[in-house]
Amino acid sequence: MALDYLEPKIDVERRDDGSIILSSPHPLAPAERQLGLYMRHWAEAAPERTFLAVRKGDGWQNLSFAEARKQADAISKGLLERDLSADRPVMILSGNSLQHAMLTYGAMQVGIPVAPVSPAYSLMSQDFAKLRHIFALVQPGLIFVEDATPFAQALDSLDLGGVEVLDGNGLQSLSAANPGAEVEAAFAAVGPDTVAKYLFTSGSTGLPKGVINTQGMLCSNMQQLRQVWPFLLRQPPILIDWLPWNHTFGGNIVINNAMCNGGTLYVDGGKPAPGLIDLTIDNLRRAAANIYYNVPAGFAALLPFLEDDAALRDNFFSRLELIFYAGAALPQDLWQRLEAVSIQSLGRAVPMVSAWGSTETAPMATAVHWPIDRAGVIGLPVPGTEIKMVPNGGKMELRVRGPNVTSGYLKQAELTAAAFDDEGFYRIGDAGDFADPAHPVKGLIFDGRVAEDFKLTTGTWVNSGGLRLAAMTAAAPVLQDVVVAGHDRDYVALLAWPNLAGCQTVCGDGELDAAGAAASDKVHQHIRQALEAYNKDYPGSSTRINRMILMATPPATDANEITDKGYINQRAVLKNRAVEVGRLYADAPDEGVIQL
Repeated sequence: MALDYLEPKIDVERRDDGSIILSSPHPLAPAERQLGLYMRHWAEAAPERTFLAVRKGDGWQNLSFAEARKQADAISKGLLERDLSADRPVMILSGNSLQHAMLTYGAMQVGIPVAPVSPAYSLMSQDFAKLRHIFALVQPGLIFVEDATPFAQALDSLDLGGVEVLDGNGLQSLSAANPGAEVEAAFAAVGPDTVAKYLFTSGSTGLPKGVINTQGMLCSNMQQLRQVWPFLLRQPPILIDWLPWNHTFGGNIVINNAMCNGGTLYVDGGKPAPGLIDLTIDNLRRAAANIYYNVPAGFAALLPFLEDDAALRDNFFSRLELIFYAGAALPQDLWQRLEAVSIQSLGRAVPMVSAWGSTETAPMATAVHWPIDRAGVIGLPVPGTEIKMVPNGGKMELRVRGPNVTSGYLKQAELTAAAFDDEGFYRIGDAGDFADPAHPVKGLIFDGRVAEDFKLTTGTWVNSGGLRLAAMTAAAPVLQDVVVAGHDRDYVALLAWPNLAGCQTVCGDGELDAAGAAASDKVHQHIRQALEAYNKDYPGSSTRINRMILMATPPATDANEITDKGYINQRAVLKNRAVEVGRLYADAPDEGVIQL
């Protein structure tokens, strides 16, 4: 694949109030009016090409574009016969699968919104509060669970009067229907303003919010992707991916990239978590991608395997042309380790790029479309999208406006009103800066979450996001993630989770578990030495780290501490783990507190 990119260009408007408007001088080309047209195109242009594949035994079960269109149309017929509509959407509780995909596209193409819900809200929750909240907002006419048995308790928690529960066998029977004129009429009526899906994001506090995703948002974002990466039109993407479809990264960018550009998505049933990463590794032995998507937590879990297993590494890089990360900031040590393993296999570094946005921006608002040599650069505004930079507490808050931006939240008018400024820019809550202030065309860098920064008692601002990355890089490879404490305190301290593979390497103990890693003297010594060296280079009160606690208890889904992608909610962790925060600031800290 020859990686030609859209030429990086930027228009900059500087205002008297200190705000800056950034936009691309490249115009956004027209997009399709709905996603179903992309599927129909590839069903005609490349009918036998594999669109989706899932593991089956030692191989893969493949679904071609022609068969995908046939199944989607048949499912559309069955859903319309059930009087499902924009007022009676489809709610999907189970995870990524062929049936999940076909139900999604079959519903959306005839104007029936889908609401994919994190399986954790049904399978890991103790009170089902988030599930019941989403159910009340969506008011579905149909709920899909591929296998109803694991979801029995969750379903029992819902008032299902008038709501059909459909399992995998029931959906399979729908896939045999003859679509007919009713489907074609409904398909023709779907346009850019039609709601395609509701994606639920927990945000920093409170219960999940239902982000309205229209066909116009999703199609515009796919057109933006095609323009910044024109190589997609010559060489279809081949993807292997685990990212959940109830999130915007996996459910909008990844699967829609494969579908809209005639590519193939191998659905990885694994995950960067204990007990599931092994399935991901097995899948990566059996297929090879030309573009590999992941979040930083995923790369952190994958890298020890790539570093230790030459056969796996060589297969992983056998046709890989581009590595893409998003969802959270990538620590520089992970960037360097990814470069090192690609050089081991290929004799060169595979290009790495990123993008930035949120569920509310479909998700891509900026993208890197030129070679970069370090982590942190989030690119330039994609064609058709404007970025407003607004001074806020010593940083530049980023806001977004464009055809890929949501109209608001499902049945939550007050939240919708608060989410936009008086010019219609979405307040995303992130901060950014220029990678090179003298040359804005070199792109923006991510500068943390505005709401996560805080002041010490001295009045000094602490850049929480930057300090998190610095600590993880300094203490590599033993930290999985970090939460920065210190609001209205005298000094900065950290709560952190151990990276089990890294701790096992440091300790020389392949059987070490999370509790053992958190309590290990060798791990503590490694952290102490690494962070004391860091403190010598960064002795200021806003950068110096005074204490740390390693936690063995993983972040809790019910408590809103983590998303399916592994992104840590700093505010929720600090609130829920007030006892640990108290230990960090005790006058006489216990032996579990690492003191520097």
